[in-house]
Amino acid sequence: MSRNFRVAGFAAAILTLAAGVAYADPSQALDTDVAPITSRYIDHATATIDDAAPQVQTADAERILSHDVDFSTPVAQHAVAAIGGDERGALNGANPGGKMASLASLVEEHGATELGSDDLECLAGAVYFESKGEPLEGQLAVAEVIINRAGSGRFPTSYCGVVKQRGQFSFVRGGQIPSIPKASNAWRKAVAIARIAEDDLAESAGADAMFFHARYVSPGWRNLKRVGTIGNHIFYR
Repeated sequence: MSRNFRVAGFAAAILTLAAGVAYADPSQALDTDVAPITSRYIDHATATIDDAAPQVQTADAERILSHDVDFSTPVAQHAVAAIGGDERGALNGANPGGKMASLASLVEEHGATELGSDDLECLAGAVYFESKGEPLEGQLAVAEVIINRAGSGRFPTSYCGVVKQRGQFSFVRGGQIPSIPKASNAWRKAVAIARIAEDDLAESAGADAMFFHARYVSPGWRNLKRVGTIGNHIFYR
């Protein structure tokens, strides 16, 4: 009888040991096979503007760019400068609400559009002089800046008023926009961009931008939030 108990006890001990080994392996796999999760982010710098600074530009001030005028104050607030591949992909892919994805196709469609108003002529003129060498996304962002200003309550309420406001866009001379070669492809694109922006036909990375400047200048706009970059412009709001 006692021998039977000893045999049973010995068998139970073996089963217990086997169970311990079986459970040890899975826990070791969990400890060694699961890779740590890491994350990355892009930190965009912000900029500020001294609201108290005067907006008057001296007659002999050095001209840097057509839009690089009187950086002591929020000049034509724009938003977007050259972007890297990943960032550009994100901007080009932004098209919520079922709007047309291809800005290029919209420009092709509206290139022969008659503007029909002085305000849209001013808007297209600003797009032409400020961004005719920029990618279409950058031209659209410049148009958005002017539209946003006109509706902000902080600037003149018309596109012409915004564009011709003193000390904002240096291509304006004596309150007038210079003549434009209207048979040029660059003007046709500017006209199309003005119409697309006015009718809100495409999403823009600078949809809420109010200011912009060239990438190679540093106006010190620390109180503004950087929206993004497209081509050679950095945009803020």
